[in-house]
Amino acid sequence: MDPKAIRNVALVGHGGAGKTALAESMLFTAGRINRVGSVTDGNTVMDFEPEEIDRQISLGLSVASIEASGHKINLIDTPGYADFVGDARAALRAADLAVFVVSAVDGVEVQTELLWEIAGREGIARAVFINKLDREHSSFNRTLGQLKAAFGKRVAPIQVPIGPEQEPEGIVRVVSERAYIYKAGDPRGVLVDLPDSVADTVHEAHQALVEAVVETDDALIEAYFDGVEPTRDRMVEAIHASVATGEIYPVMVGSATKLIGIDTLAEFIVDFAPNPLERPIPPTDEGDIEMAADGDTVAYVFKATGDQYVGRINVFRVFSGTVRSDHQLESSDGSAAKMANLFAMQGKDHSDVTEVGVGDIAAVAKLDQVRSGHTLRSPGSSVVLAPVEMPKPVHEVSITPRSNQDENKLSSALAQAQEEDQTIRVERRAETQETVLSGLGETHVDVTLSRIARKNGVEIDTEIPRVPYRETIEGTADVEGKHKKQSGGRGQFAVAFVKFEPNQRGAGYEFVNATKGGSIPRNLIPAVDKGIREALERGILAGYPVIDVRATVYDGKYHSVDSDEMSFRMAGIMAVRQASSLLRPTILEPIAELAVRVPEEYMGDVIGDVNAKRGRVLGMDTDAGSQLVMAEVPMAELQRYSVDLRSMTGGRGWFTVEFSHYDPAPPQEIRKIVSAASEVV
Repeated sequence: MDPKAIRNVALVGHGGAGKTALAESMLFTAGRINRVGSVTDGNTVMDFEPEEIDRQISLGLSVASIEASGHKINLIDTPGYADFVGDARAALRAADLAVFVVSAVDGVEVQTELLWEIAGREGIARAVFINKLDREHSSFNRTLGQLKAAFGKRVAPIQVPIGPEQEPEGIVRVVSERAYIYKAGDPRGVLVDLPDSVADTVHEAHQALVEAVVETDDALIEAYFDGVEPTRDRMVEAIHASVATGEIYPVMVGSATKLIGIDTLAEFIVDFAPNPLERPIPPTDEGDIEMAADGDTVAYVFKATGDQYVGRINVFRVFSGTVRSDHQLESSDGSAAKMANLFAMQGKDHSDVTEVGVGDIAAVAKLDQVRSGHTLRSPGSSVVLAPVEMPKPVHEVSITPRSNQDENKLSSALAQAQEEDQTIRVERRAETQETVLSGLGETHVDVTLSRIARKNGVEIDTEIPRVPYRETIEGTADVEGKHKKQSGGRGQFAVAFVKFEPNQRGAGYEFVNATKGGSIPRNLIPAVDKGIREALERGILAGYPVIDVRATVYDGKYHSVDSDEMSFRMAGIMAVRQASSLLRPTILEPIAELAVRVPEEYMGDVIGDVNAKRGRVLGMDTDAGSQLVMAEVPMAELQRYSVDLRSMTGGRGWFTVEFSHYDPAPPQEIRKIVSAASEVV
């Protein structure tokens, strides 16, 4: 297909705004389905995973396409729930236009603002569809005011609703000032005379739109000053160019469930949305590309998933060249990629295709080595598209299989989960002997474990992970570490005189050899160091590794026959044991840098909660209409923070957390930690 006749559109926005319902209505209006499914009934095209149907929310991106006026529109429905924002970010890489679906009841919400910024960084065009105009407490004017306050004067309504608030009857196209009324169940609007009730509003919006458009073109503004207004065709052309360059953010209106404004949304996408060749080229880690049908093939894999029938599915967008079913490509990880199983996606269904042109979206099966974020390219090409930046996990659980026989199954299932979801992290923590699964929130982790159980038959038990405390010392000790063992034949003998003292905070463990005169043979000194390290790793006070210690071995004794590495390793261990009662050990707790982003009305609650968690507020700022709170908080207090913040803000908060440093724990916390450690023992 001619890339100029392709439109790649991501439906993004806050959870509950109606993105999946809008996609369903667009599929129905275009004749791709014969009835409109609903999220509540669990029968939509885009939400088909059992977990999505059960929870009645989108948990991953899905792709379907429609045809309108000789154009192919690839729709990418994305999750709005913050826990699954990774797929929304990935969808923006594949899209040329982001349509932000905003509820006329709830207005502009945090997730909308975050994704707006990400779309801006990706360089793609942005537009808005104000949905749910039929709901109680909905308001077009209030929502439009919020959009302008959040995103600036470039926000420009190109449609105005007809009818009283909460009872929309139709829409008016601002450019042509044509009005359309919708009858119940009919997605096609009927042209009517412009109602007097909205005439003034439409005229004002038309004038404002004309002024916004002419400002983007020198010839238009000169003519406008001479009293010549652009023609409709010239307006369409200028708006198209302004949308592509981000000079205008058009606003449309309607109701997905009432099928109002759905047909005009498709027409807007055809007329005003940029085609794939007008999209900025994504950043590259290596090489350069030029979007052209006859160039080297370059495609970006933005989604990897598993299918019980066809195995691994990789969904990709072609940025250059053409992908054919007989092509042998290579992945940016160096693996071969035989494109033998190409198909177009329609939700969970798919149909075979033989080639995919530049600008189009499709999927390929059975490329087991290919992952989300990989670049598929012609052999010999060096191009690597920079992977989409993903948020870091913030919610952790310690996991164990309910049955010991499922250890291997769980291991392979976790590996597969990480391959399919770039926001999942799995690590084995040697210090706590735990396998820890991390995600973007409690729901994200729960859904991941539910999928593992369903797909692999592995039941998993979870616990809150142990906090990785550290111990350190506040005192000094000068001791003799002695190991002597005689049981017939060759014995074991070693003596090491060691001085222990605090090291600078953050300097870690330091070993100093200050022996003289060969009191300990040079080749046996490392064994003393090894023994001290081992003992410090086991802890003194509560079983946590001891850090920020300087150990200086300055003298010792050895036996020409009975001394060996084992003996001096034991001498190092005994030195720590001898010193432990003198070193005044204490507990260090990990401190995290916390950044919380919330609407202004929740600032007081967030700051109060930070203080209650023994945190320290470092600063506050305003960012894209939201308030940003930066603080340092003990990690022990943040293990359930995704749950706490969601409860405080009704899901309108968002945060990141990064390890910062270790600080001495207060006495009352030390008592709790030591007591808990003794109970474990």
